[in-house]
Amino acid sequence: MKSRNSTPTLLFVLIFAFVCAGTASLTVWAAESTASESRPAKGKNRAKKAETARSNAAAGDKVDLAIKVDRKPINRDAADRVSYAPIVKRTAASVVYVYSTKTVRAQDMSPFFNDPMLRRFFDLPGMAPDDDENAAPQTPRGNNRNRKSPPGNSRNRAPERQQQGLGSGVVFTTDGYLLTNHHVIDEADEIRVSIGDSNKRYEARVIGRDPGTDLAVLKIDAADLTPATFGDSDQLEVGDVVLAIGNPFGVGQSVSRGIVSALGRGVGMGTFEDFIQTDAAINPGNSGGALMDTEGRLVGVNTAILSRSGGFAGVGFAIPANLARNVAEQLVRHGRVERGFLGVRPQDLTEDLSAQFGAERGALISQVTEQSPAERAGLKAGDVITKVNDTEIRDARHLLMTISQIAPGSEITLTYVREAKTATARTTLDRRDEEALARDDGIPTAPKDEGILNGVAVSDLTQQLRDRMQIPSRIAGAIVTSVDPDTPAARQGLREGDVILELDRRPVRNAEEAVKLSEEIKGPKFLVLVWRSGRTSYLVIDESKE
Repeated sequence: MKSRNSTPTLLFVLIFAFVCAGTASLTVWAAESTASESRPAKGKNRAKKAETARSNAAAGDKVDLAIKVDRKPINRDAADRVSYAPIVKRTAASVVYVYSTKTVRAQDMSPFFNDPMLRRFFDLPGMAPDDDENAAPQTPRGNNRNRKSPPGNSRNRAPERQQQGLGSGVVFTTDGYLLTNHHVIDEADEIRVSIGDSNKRYEARVIGRDPGTDLAVLKIDAADLTPATFGDSDQLEVGDVVLAIGNPFGVGQSVSRGIVSALGRGVGMGTFEDFIQTDAAINPGNSGGALMDTEGRLVGVNTAILSRSGGFAGVGFAIPANLARNVAEQLVRHGRVERGFLGVRPQDLTEDLSAQFGAERGALISQVTEQSPAERAGLKAGDVITKVNDTEIRDARHLLMTISQIAPGSEITLTYVREAKTATARTTLDRRDEEALARDDGIPTAPKDEGILNGVAVSDLTQQLRDRMQIPSRIAGAIVTSVDPDTPAARQGLREGDVILELDRRPVRNAEEAVKLSEEIKGPKFLVLVWRSGRTSYLVIDESKE
């Protein structure tokens, strides 16, 4: 049970809506190809063979990853190559095709066909008879009189289909570990991988996924594969030549050439963004493919494009290889990614804010989380963080990215500006709450609802509520303001507007007492005395009956 005062979900929705509105007719497209919907689905209860996320968490610590890394700088004074064929021949085998299948509901031809009368008139699938038990059976129009309606209330329900998705992946060990984008395999019922020109498709299982960076690690049962060699993406410079390798539009492995157009880009797709921008052609089907340097080393994982039409417009984005390697190693070894947590809500500096706070670059703190590493370090709202250890902070996103790549428990030195004066502080990072990964503030979510009456929100009986709902002054308790319809409490009779008088024969005088008792009572079966429309009655709620 919760007292009704929480707003994190609303904050997330507003942030998401703001990001979408800010693209100004330009759209960020994930570079994944989706095939047309094909054969009917076999049902939602089929086993999801591909999904074994965190299945290796227990044994992950024992995995010995033999990842190739080459940090040697490229020769920027060398003459431009006439041909990149030798590099492509050496690296192409490390880039694979990733096929995903998921169940979707077919789209209607037009929103007008959602009208029940139109669906009945045109005899469209998913149109069930009227709910009225006394209605006469309807004879279908046309030649489909023997067709059976699906079980349950399927009014206006479009048929389920299986949707085929296509992306790319990069092999990084000889025994079948590979990187791809999270969005390529998200919600997939089945994932398969093919290598090169072979018609063989390997069944892939998910080792781990990290939506915050849009990365996932898959494993196929294969040996003696050709792994990619990781380069040092921190050494990339704007103007360096890069090659994008993948499977655009499903036509087969293709290579495109371009340069690094910019570094450290953020486009609002995910929580942790530090994209390499390139003009090497990236198209649907390239998601999860390789961005290689002129030495044939992996410097990025192709992810998205910025486009008005959905086609390539010269602006593509790749996840830096150093970040991808760090995420991959943690997913394989631990089944999850552990990140440092500082406990601040940062914002970017504008020209006016810079003048007000006396700092030209950095991340302005607008809020400090209680009992967080930032509070222990003495940071306050209005401070501007300019450096973390030896890394100069550019903006709010860069601060979040920098802290996230430092292990929890690490001691860091913060340089900040307060009232136009520079100061330093040391603190030890906590572990970032995984439930906060969907937001950009890093503030842990509220504690989970525990005890009895989960999914029920209550409030105090104010005089305004009493007048509106005609609740006598002699009635003392907590009024139910919302009930999750999927909870046992809702199914067993508790309603919005009920006044809880007792919980398990213990009196309730206000919302605070109701919440406290709901945490103390063990359950799963308990008594609730409620006042409803002038009458009191007992309800027996058994939360073991999910």
